Amino acid sequence: MVLECFEVGEGEVATVMLHGFLGTGRNLRTLATSWSAADPKRRFLLPDLTGHGTSPALPPTSDLFTLARDVVDTVRSRGVTGPFDWVGHSLGGRVSLAGSLHVPEAVRSVTLLDITPGPVPGNLSESGMVLGVLLQAPPRAESRRAMRAELTGRGLSEHLADWLLMNLHTEPDGVRWRFDRQALADLHSRVNGTDLWEAVERQGRPPMRCIRGGRAKYVSDADAERMVAAGCPVATLPGAGHFVHVDAAQALLEWLLQG
Repeated sequence: MVLECFEVGEGEVATVMLHGFLGTGRNLRTLATSWSAADPKRRFLLPDLTGHGTSPALPPTSDLFTLARDVVDTVRSRGVTGPFDWVGHSLGGRVSLAGSLHVPEAVRSVTLLDITPGPVPGNLSESGMVLGVLLQAPPRAESRRAMRAELTGRGLSEHLADWLLMNLHTEPDGVRWRFDRQALADLHSRVNGTDLWEAVERQGRPPMRCIRGGRAKYVSDADAERMVAAGCPVATLPGAGHFVHVDAAQALLEWLLQG
């Protein structure tokens, strides 16, 4: 399946950047633009993952491996023939790990942005909380302002509400969600329960590295120690939360350029 995809840069080193759950490729555009300016040899591809943004809907029983295959199909459709670098935030990182297991010939390296290879406990999943609110919201509203009021009235911050509103489609009679909320809820439970430690600890895997937010809880100290023991370096951005590319953009860029 070929996904909606935005590109930044015209270099020869193909680098796919994958967003988190409920996001779109646009979430990483600022980071890609800064990275491209600092490293012009790279060509960045920012797809909307399957079921997200304006990409095709999720087929039934989709999982991390089907999402990874769709990423590869998309990158191949853009003329990239060899392996490429995978950079993934949250869900995008888990898709990257799945790709290293299922389509290893397409993976040159994996960079994880604040995500663990292990199953994500439900009480640690920020996306799970947001999804719960999203499922309670109406399927349509008269305006973006009205839908924003629905979301904030159910406890979401204005920042999170505005982020979700990027997924609205404008119609003659108002706005409507462009994604299938229930399909995403089903996907969420499957992908968070998947154990991907094999991707990090197996012999012959591609180079991997991880950076975590010091205020986030997705990568525990125990996870970091286990990753380091497996030869996957882990760095920490002390003042950042889960959205490291937003909370510590310059520090993240400097770290990325070291690789």
